[in-house]
Amino acid sequence: MGALRRIRRVLGLLSTVSLWISGMLLVVMTASVGWQVFGRYVLNDTPNWAEPLSLQFMSWFILLGAAVGVRDSVHLGLDLLHHVAPGWAQKAMDVTSLTLVALFGFAMAWYGAKLAIGTWTATIPVLGWPGGVDFFPLVLGGALIGLFALERLVDTLIGVEVAADTATPELV
Repeated sequence: MGALRRIRRVLGLLSTVSLWISGMLLVVMTASVGWQVFGRYVLNDTPNWAEPLSLQFMSWFILLGAAVGVRDSVHLGLDLLHHVAPGWAQKAMDVTSLTLVALFGFAMAWYGAKLAIGTWTATIPVLGWPGGVDFFPLVLGGALIGLFALERLVDTLIGVEVAADTATPELV
């Protein structure tokens, strides 16, 4: 159990850092789009870097935020059947769901890495970055989704109910 506590602490730190980075990138993306609109309509000189950079930031904050949502179990779901099912069926549904989410996350990371490698020699026109950079959020976000789903899967299998570590609110 000591090893699980240490792993949980590391994953909790990863989750918190991901949430903070996601939030900061949302703010920076908003400022970038704001500058683009200001440049277009006030200065009559649209900054050509703003849109592709905003898309980069959006990819990062969406996938990092999604990973935190998996860890904190705050994604939308249809829980009616889950709540009326007997305990053993609820556990089977949770195990199946979390296994599929973990596999999906690791597949996102794997195929995202393949896409990054395959498009590395291309260039993002305005930014001048290698094309593979577009897929970094998919790789890291997918890996975190897989790890966080595995953590919840282990908790489900051993019967541990863990409250969310981050300050993500859950509406009931």
